[in-house]
Amino acid sequence: MLVPKRAKFRKQFRGTMAGVALRGNKIVFGDFALKAASCGWISSRQIEAGRKVLTRYTAKGGRVWIRIFPDKPVSDKPPEVRMGGGKGEVVDYVAVVRPGRIIFEMGGITESIAKQALLTAGSKLPVKTKFLVKEKK
Repeated sequence: MLVPKRAKFRKQFRGTMAGVALRGNKIVFGDFALKAASCGWISSRQIEAGRKVLTRYTAKGGRVWIRIFPDKPVSDKPPEVRMGGGKGEVVDYVAVVRPGRIIFEMGGITESIAKQALLTAGSKLPVKTKFLVKEKK
């Protein structure tokens, strides 16, 4: 699973997810992509589940690029613990995704296989997604 090597601060505030993705919203590496259509947090486990699906489809050739990285720590307190006593321990890392953000890219395979693979990977994610094809110049 994807986890940051080190962080300047162990814990973060929750933050907001208003607006759209201004960066990371164009296909750069591959020919096909999975684009977020809604905002949300994608955990490192969910990214890994999507990556496993895509690598299964690209076994005969092709390449996968993961365009997001889970760098936001999420803390949680144990069940049945009374209020107070500070913030809970870090249990997971998430990537904050806004609408328009490219999540996965694929290249070196046909469009039909890529569409099937990316839509299957999108079903493993907690955000609505859309299949994209790179525009020919």
